[in-house]
Amino acid sequence: MQTGYYNSAAGMVTQFNRIETISNNLANANTNGFKEDNLVVGDFMRLYKEKRDELPNEENTKEAAKFLNRAMAKSPQIVDEYTDFSIGNMQKTSNQLDVALSREDLFFAVKTPQGIRLTRDGSFTLSDEGKLITKQGYEVLGDDYFQSKEGIEFSTVDSVIKIDKNGQIYTNVPGSVTMTENKKLFIATVDNLRYLQKEGDNLYKLDDMSRMELNEESAGVIQGFVEKSNVNAVKMMTQLIETNRLVGMYQKAMDTQMNDMNRDAIEKIAKKA
Repeated sequence: MQTGYYNSAAGMVTQFNRIETISNNLANANTNGFKEDNLVVGDFMRLYKEKRDELPNEENTKEAAKFLNRAMAKSPQIVDEYTDFSIGNMQKTSNQLDVALSREDLFFAVKTPQGIRLTRDGSFTLSDEGKLITKQGYEVLGDDYFQSKEGIEFSTVDSVIKIDKNGQIYTNVPGSVTMTENKKLFIATVDNLRYLQKEGDNLYKLDDMSRMELNEESAGVIQGFVEKSNVNAVKMMTQLIETNRLVGMYQKAMDTQMNDMNRDAIEKIAKKA
């Protein structure tokens, strides 16, 4: 009896984790550059197939059966989590400070109080000092940041700003239409996207910064566009309804288990009395 109750409780906790992830995805459905998070729920059969080849005892023996019963729970549980880095829809804004990335392995490098972070949100603006910053106020880095320790700045006469496909910035010569080179955006690539850890403000961090490399010829920068979130709101709503129903089912199972335990306890007490 108790095993069934605990399994139902564990299954409910799993669905609560799914609800939290789905809700966060829905809350960021309109966040530029946001990437959808997903959980992998493992059931008994999946866990059995994974553990079957790791048995320290010979199969089809009592010892093997005891090991399986101790090593695995029959309730669903979160076995993995991952971020879907697929490209979101590109929205044209015609704003010369809006920049999108057309490859999923590319990121903008920004400077935060906690250190260098990566982001896919290229909806940039200018600070009062003329520095290129994110909407959250973080300084956007140029490709020479580790040498110059300075960001990207524009003067008040830079009325025309052009950014090519590799992130090279051009500004107009004052009083003319002639363009001259400015700094270049730090377009970063990561050798394995699974090493990226999400932070607040739509940022990613790397514990090992050596995994980040400067991509000089990315050919993936698009000016005048922003990348929208890749969250599919309809799919998320469907998953949310499904998850809420599962929570209800586990709740009923727990109620049934508890009622059976109470009835058994009362009957046993009555017999002893």
